[in-house]
Amino acid sequence: MKIGLDVGSTTIKTIVLDDSGKITYSSYERHFSQITAKTGEALLKVKEAFPEDTSFCLTISGSAGMGMAESCQVDFVQEVYATKVAAEKNAPDTDVIIELGGEDAKIIFLNGAMEARMNGSCAGGTGAFIDQMATLLGITPDEMNDYARESVKLYTIASRCGVFAKSDIQPLINQGADKRDISASIFSAVVNQTIGGLAQGRAIEGNVLYLGGPLTFMPELQKSFDKALALEGICPENSLYYVALGAALCARSPVDLDQVIKALSRYESVSEFQTLPPLFADEAEYETFRRRHSQADVEYGTLEGYKGLTWLGIDAGSTTVKAVVIGEKKEILDSTYLSNSGNPVPIVREYLTHVYERCPDIRIAGSCVTGYGEDIIKNAFSIDWGLVETMAHLKAAQAFMPDVEFIIDIGGQDMKCFKIHNSAIDNIYLNEACSSGCGSFLQTFAGALNYSSEEFSRLGLFSRNAVDLGSRCTVFMNSSVKQAQKDGVCTEDISAGLSISVVKNAIYKVIRPASMDELGKRIVVQGGTFLNDAVLRAFEREMGFSVVRPVIAGLMGAYGCALHAMEKTGSKKAGSMITMEELKCFDHQVKNINCGLCNNNCLLSVNTFSGGRKYIAGNKCERPVTKRSSDADHNIYKYKQELLEGYSSVKGRRKEIIGLPLGLNYYELVPFWHRFFTALGFGVEVSPFSNRELYLAGQHSIPSDTVCFPAKMLHGHIQYLKEKQVDAIFYPCMSFNFDEGLGDNNYNCPVVAYYPEVIAANMKFENKPVLINDYVGPHKKKFFPQKMTELLGHYFEDIDIKAVKKASELAFRERDLYLLKVRKKAWQIIEGARQEGRRILVLAGRPYHVDPEINHGIDMLINGFGVSVISEDCVSHLVHKFPVRVLNQWMYHARLYAAAKYVCTQKDMELVQLVSFGCGLDAITTDEVRSIIEGGGKIYTQIKIDEITNLGAVRVRLRSLLAALDRQNFT
Repeated sequence: MKIGLDVGSTTIKTIVLDDSGKITYSSYERHFSQITAKTGEALLKVKEAFPEDTSFCLTISGSAGMGMAESCQVDFVQEVYATKVAAEKNAPDTDVIIELGGEDAKIIFLNGAMEARMNGSCAGGTGAFIDQMATLLGITPDEMNDYARESVKLYTIASRCGVFAKSDIQPLINQGADKRDISASIFSAVVNQTIGGLAQGRAIEGNVLYLGGPLTFMPELQKSFDKALALEGICPENSLYYVALGAALCARSPVDLDQVIKALSRYESVSEFQTLPPLFADEAEYETFRRRHSQADVEYGTLEGYKGLTWLGIDAGSTTVKAVVIGEKKEILDSTYLSNSGNPVPIVREYLTHVYERCPDIRIAGSCVTGYGEDIIKNAFSIDWGLVETMAHLKAAQAFMPDVEFIIDIGGQDMKCFKIHNSAIDNIYLNEACSSGCGSFLQTFAGALNYSSEEFSRLGLFSRNAVDLGSRCTVFMNSSVKQAQKDGVCTEDISAGLSISVVKNAIYKVIRPASMDELGKRIVVQGGTFLNDAVLRAFEREMGFSVVRPVIAGLMGAYGCALHAMEKTGSKKAGSMITMEELKCFDHQVKNINCGLCNNNCLLSVNTFSGGRKYIAGNKCERPVTKRSSDADHNIYKYKQELLEGYSSVKGRRKEIIGLPLGLNYYELVPFWHRFFTALGFGVEVSPFSNRELYLAGQHSIPSDTVCFPAKMLHGHIQYLKEKQVDAIFYPCMSFNFDEGLGDNNYNCPVVAYYPEVIAANMKFENKPVLINDYVGPHKKKFFPQKMTELLGHYFEDIDIKAVKKASELAFRERDLYLLKVRKKAWQIIEGARQEGRRILVLAGRPYHVDPEINHGIDMLINGFGVSVISEDCVSHLVHKFPVRVLNQWMYHARLYAAAKYVCTQKDMELVQLVSFGCGLDAITTDEVRSIIEGGGKIYTQIKIDEITNLGAVRVRLRSLLAALDRQNFT
């Protein structure tokens, strides 16, 4: 008998084959981190299932099996190879294998050169991810499959990070979205993560095999893959066991099962973990630590019978609701800190009822709210003011340390860090791509180990050998914890290790200081996570000095709001907040509708409250709220989009149609090339502005997960033109851009310049269309016609040099006209803004940031705050070339420097830079732009965006900046 064991991250699969290759025994069970013991039990069951004189051959495979195989002197085979062997035996025509496991995902290409792609730093989109999402919905994974079968619509859900996915799903639940649609959307997110993260340039086509637990047990997940890949994959018989089956097929060496089982009982894996020094040497050191931090306290009073004026502050966060009532001496009369279960409205209503019942005659002079739920709470309960989180936390921190230099706030799913200079916020750091290391990170592990968060944190205080778990994806950290348990690490050491991981994640993944000195020595820490003394101690030890943690660390946002309300109202008798009588009749209804007022077609959640108050969520602009066009007359991005839409697809006198992909540098070059080819008589097909569907259509051919989002988006545009069956796609390599005389040279960045080579290498072009990706240089106007005549002559007949010269003249003229129109409109925006007393914000970036899918509607978001928006190319021409401290050779960077220089001469202009993740040149740009802006005393911030940008974080950054324009508390 041939035994194959697949010892995976969560399960053990066993297969036994007879001499003819027939399966005579199989088993599948979870090992719950008791890997060695469960493996021994699995082999014992095999032995008992066959007669005593049966001889066995054994091979072990799987991510957790190598050490055991070596220790027991049993053959080991790598799991990808084992899968390949099983597929060649049972499904010989297979071209691609997609396998999803508990914490890993694989795509194995068998056709041509064999290649395996596996997930590395993130476990989003695996079985564990699906389990987490099912738990969030309050259903089992099997029920999720049943729900998905009856779905009607799909929502966009981030799958790269489980906690960010929760941030997408929780509001959908609160807004009344159907679980059937959410379930199908989760499966779609898994598919996108797998294909986009692992395919990376190789087409998934031909015969596709689906393996692993999620794909075996969830037919609707299979259907999601089929739909995305436009094929029909096969989930074969015994799909759960392919690794074990391949291992069994590789088994050659006879073994004595009794000896193997005995060897396993003696086997101890070598611990992969290093240990860290104790957080506290003894109880006395801990008591000194506690006394020091207890000094950062506030006065307290009693709410019952209070006769003076009071002020209310509410922090409606991502996972919790905090509220504070303060009196005339800034004393705290009452407070609460509760989980919001994703919906803060009923929690706030319950708390307000509690306040009114305890003090029926209370005089609330003013109220203020902050946090993710600020807008809905403000509208629901007629709260007087809304305050952005950064300002609320700054206000509270200065109450404890007026000369604070740095604030770090770790919440449930986000981190906010503020650098303070001269009592003003100088810089903001936010977690933008991963939420490991936040409060929910610790809460998840505490729950998994059957502890409350408070009990779990206390366990780590006196750990003797805190285990070094690093700082990684939550799902992978879960594996590390399981491995630590298997290695005999006690819960106390795991608790301490996780607290240290939170701190390392905050410092080295979010703040990323060049040295600790740049943060300053006057630091205030806030947020519920810092109520964990182990986290606080780890932070102080990592920093190398003491910090201040207010006793009300978890209430700082609410306390800052209460202080703000007190400042705003002074001695006013009463605010406008909902009364006790109105609260008794309070009602909240939610209805989901599609806006339809523009092409975004936003899915709106219309919240209706008693008294006729309404709050609309889900909108990217103010049109659904104000019923007017979203300040388009004050938005150059909107105007550019209208201009580009004018270069539509047209037919020509020639039969050939040229495809122009609207991506990367083409957002400025479409006017040039459109006029050039139409003048030559070609038909022209222009791809549309980007959208989610376009991105998904091309994601299978994206070769790099770290390249910038605009480059990833280009694959969808090329795919669109291929499906339009144009004769040729004209997408040339361009080392140089047009010379605007602003820099030492006029290079395009390497991605923009040479991405046509990437497209040619990773997308198939057979007979039609032809990809024309030759090198061209319109910056050399004199030689351009001759070059284009030669180039086009290779692909088309009847290309005449005279016609090309004429077309070239018209193309250069069209480009100049386009820029002239943009700059003329920009000046109209500037003059209009000055007449109306509006602020002007230069939203600087690259040509592709005009695309609404790439910029995520940030231009409209800024417009919604009553700010006029122009772009860097609207003012860069108004500045002559000037020296900068770097080699100024990139054309787009030279524009940015010039725009920054011009902004410094205008008292009503500020600058925000949009940066796409993956653009490695922007570190230079940021430092240099900051030096220029600071010289003029202007505001500067950088917003990083990609395909899964956390728009909540973007809103925080923008609102902090715009609030600062009025209050002068931001440098």
